[in-house]
Amino acid sequence: MKCPFCGAADTSVLESRTVDGKVRRRRECGKCEKRFTTFEEVKKTFLWVIKKDGRREPFDKEKIRRGILRAILKRPVSMDQVEAVLEDVEREMLKAEEAEVQSRTIGNAILKRLKKLDKVAWLRFASVYLEFEDLSDFEKAIEK
Repeated sequence: MKCPFCGAADTSVLESRTVDGKVRRRRECGKCEKRFTTFEEVKKTFLWVIKKDGRREPFDKEKIRRGILRAILKRPVSMDQVEAVLEDVEREMLKAEEAEVQSRTIGNAILKRLKKLDKVAWLRFASVYLEFEDLSDFEKAIEK
């Protein structure tokens, strides 16, 4: 961080605190010894989901949470594990640095994590996500 008064790069942080979701830092220049305040905030990337029918809608973490919660109903999966899946999926989608992501990409990322977490929850989620129509679809998924 350069000093706004003299342009020196030698500045130090005296105090940091969160104010209205932003990090407020009180700084001091090592050269001219003047103090100044900076505010930092995380730039949130807005992610759009492209649905199967071509519609676009905002990425909704709560919608994913509801789907996972339905899949883990009466299964030995903790809420911490659900939150970890949600965070991992969101991080993976944002890491791609694309403004739009296909819904199937999100679904596959969830399936991959649920398969490691709980096979029954994985099968439940897959049955809805992959639109199983009859028993043979379940058999094929189980065989894979």
